[in-house]
Amino acid sequence: MNQKQVIKFNSFGLNESILSALEQVGFTDATDIQAKSIPVLKRGSDLIAQASTGTGKTMAFAIPAVEVIEAENKNVQVLVLCPTRELAIQVSNEIKKLCSGQKIFIAPIYGGQDIKIQLRSLKRGCHIVVGTPGRIQDHMRRGSLKLSQVKYSVLDEADQMLDMGFAEDLKEILGRTSKERQTVMFSATMSKQLERLAQAYLKKPEHINLIAKKSQQNAHIKQICFKMKNSAKDLQLEKVLDEYKIFSGIIFCNTKRKVDELTRLLLKKKYSVAAIHGDIKQRKRDQVMQKFKKGSIELLVATDVASRGIDVNNLEAVINYDLPKFDEDYIHRIGRTGRAGKSGFAFNFVTKGDNFLMQNIARKHKLKLDFKN
Repeated sequence: MNQKQVIKFNSFGLNESILSALEQVGFTDATDIQAKSIPVLKRGSDLIAQASTGTGKTMAFAIPAVEVIEAENKNVQVLVLCPTRELAIQVSNEIKKLCSGQKIFIAPIYGGQDIKIQLRSLKRGCHIVVGTPGRIQDHMRRGSLKLSQVKYSVLDEADQMLDMGFAEDLKEILGRTSKERQTVMFSATMSKQLERLAQAYLKKPEHINLIAKKSQQNAHIKQICFKMKNSAKDLQLEKVLDEYKIFSGIIFCNTKRKVDELTRLLLKKKYSVAAIHGDIKQRKRDQVMQKFKKGSIELLVATDVASRGIDVNNLEAVINYDLPKFDEDYIHRIGRTGRAGKSGFAFNFVTKGDNFLMQNIARKHKLKLDFKN
């Protein structure tokens, strides 16, 4: 059997500061997306990369981004756009790890945080801005954020930003950056709308697609479907939590109202649980995530949008209390468990109206599903 070739970060010709920072956080071997993206980006080419959560895509675009920074120039040189505040915070923290020992300043810019904090960071001068389109636009209108010297821009989870209605925002933001900039687009899917955006704002981009390998990654996830009436979901949820003894799991619902209802029910049943959705204040969401990562909260009940950027090691299970409306959201959800060769569970509550959707997802992504009545 042929062994997979291991690509070391020191084979990319990276500067010593970045190599030292990578070593400090224990990164020596590149993932597939990093091994394929970093050489392309170091050449200065634009890139469209299709890769899923958990593949190391943040470091794939962050390492070349930090390398282009001129520390003595306090203007914004790198712009990273993310669909949600959670992802913006996560990406910002990952980039900070790379800047250890360097005088490179990063400003996370997102709604829900006191804008005065952001204004101070921008006034002081920063090299990298990581933010959500809405708050980036807000600062542009205020005149507190100038993008004319941006030479490296990233659209992270670009498909999600379009799904959330940010198409015009992205065009406006990219239109304010230098036409000579290098542009990177990461997306799980490539819609016609996204292709048009790429044609308008990327210059002869190279393409990398690792989504085809998702079925191999999903091999570590046991996907179980329970057929039921909608009224039986609550009882089935308790059965799953108790029978499989889940101590680290995310339960997905499609609405904020259902997240709140289900969280109240589980708290009443004495489960260790908290809610995550867009109406919960950012400070509270940060506190919940810290507790969840530490294990002091065992279960999260979440909506898709609010869960973007949640990255937790050793997640045992994902429970789709409500099936998502789109198949790629299903793949994104279950991809949070069964990482790095570890096993995980995906439990799906399938009502009569969901049968066609579930079968279509399985067929399209070549998934092995275990159906139980």
